[in-house]
Amino acid sequence: MKKKVIVFGGSGFLGSHVADTLTNNGYEVTVFDLEDSPYLKKTQKMIRGDIMDVDSVNKAVSGSDYVYNFAGIADIDEANRKPLDTVRFNILGNSIILEAARKAKVKRFVFASSVYVYSKAGAFYRSSKQACELLIENYHELYGMPYTILRYGSLYGARSDEKNFIYQIIRQAITHGKITRQGDGEEIREYIHVHDAAMGSVEILAEEFANQCVMVTGDQRMKMKDLLIMVREMLNNKIEIEYLPSKSDVHYEITPYVFAPKIARKIVNKTYFDIGEGILNCIQDIYKEINPPPAHTGAVLKKRKHDR
Repeated sequence: MKKKVIVFGGSGFLGSHVADTLTNNGYEVTVFDLEDSPYLKKTQKMIRGDIMDVDSVNKAVSGSDYVYNFAGIADIDEANRKPLDTVRFNILGNSIILEAARKAKVKRFVFASSVYVYSKAGAFYRSSKQACELLIENYHELYGMPYTILRYGSLYGARSDEKNFIYQIIRQAITHGKITRQGDGEEIREYIHVHDAAMGSVEILAEEFANQCVMVTGDQRMKMKDLLIMVREMLNNKIEIEYLPSKSDVHYEITPYVFAPKIARKIVNKTYFDIGEGILNCIQDIYKEINPPPAHTGAVLKKRKHDR
């Protein structure tokens, strides 16, 4: 019998990829989100719902073996604009799902956290993730709830949108011929392709990752200016790059490591997307999005009698 998994926030960028990877690995997958997933597979079940609706969440989780939570506000700038919503959806929303998982006696609760929990950067977003991690640990200590916390680094790849940095700069480059970046370009990131992140997010269901914090980051450290130069070269060196003074310190520069709540293991895939190939795929996808091919009208020209 297939193990049942419910993925909250499964219509989104990372959640949809994890849902697909779970399905490909033989799990019976239910996606729970505010909006229908445009990526839903035929074998997946869709539940449209709000994580703030306790009854809906309890009903959805009932009978599940594993629960993933990707729901809530995942963008740092949006979190700063909406501090109360960040607390409401990220902390209270996660707690509602946690309680439902406890009642359902699930085999594992998997939470999408961030490497920002290590730092003083990230403002409300970071604080909400830290609070959730502590609450999850409390549920384990008091109720024996098995969990795995996934601390994601910088993601990129298919199905991203304007909230994703790689998507932003590529779309800006294609539409304006220019990339504007706050900072001096010396910032370092370990970007990980969303497919690789999704693979790691499913591998952690192995028993060795129970009650662990796991880092899901890339293996290719890169300065931001090198990344921008790579994009420029892929677009035939016709893109202007402009650096502006940073307006805030909500993003880290070299490393997020300042405050360490609980030591995390790092999961490393045996194979992974090369960042150059991954960026090139993003450029191709976003170019097609901006310049869709002409719609086929379905009209058929009839051959004239004198045509041979």
